Amino acid sequence: MFIIRWILGRIILFLNFVFAPKKRQRPREDQQKVDAETQAMALYQYPACPFCVKVRRAIRRQGLNIQTLDAKKSPHKDELTAQGGKQQVPCLRIEENGQVQWLYESKDIIHYLDQRFA
Repeated sequence: MFIIRWILGRIILFLNFVFAPKKRQRPREDQQKVDAETQAMALYQYPACPFCVKVRRAIRRQGLNIQTLDAKKSPHKDELTAQGGKQQVPCLRIEENGQVQWLYESKDIIHYLDQRFA
């Protein structure tokens, strides 16, 4: 089963590379403003997870610079479990006004990013 999952993961990554969406182009000042807002965000993800790929593609399509963290490795795995409450990916960590919000589910993450940055 491990081998099948590994092969499927590599196929997903290859197809994502080949069919990567175009990055949204903004004026320099607008992009700097968006970059400042995304500094307080991090995406906890697995590289070959199809739902994580879906979120990363949406991030690229929006032209966002959100830090991606591999949730399989420490200390990110421990942070996700301890602070987020569960070991589930994709998970977007949003820090605003001293408050931290953990947003799970790819559909919800994409909806949030579209509402905020579209």
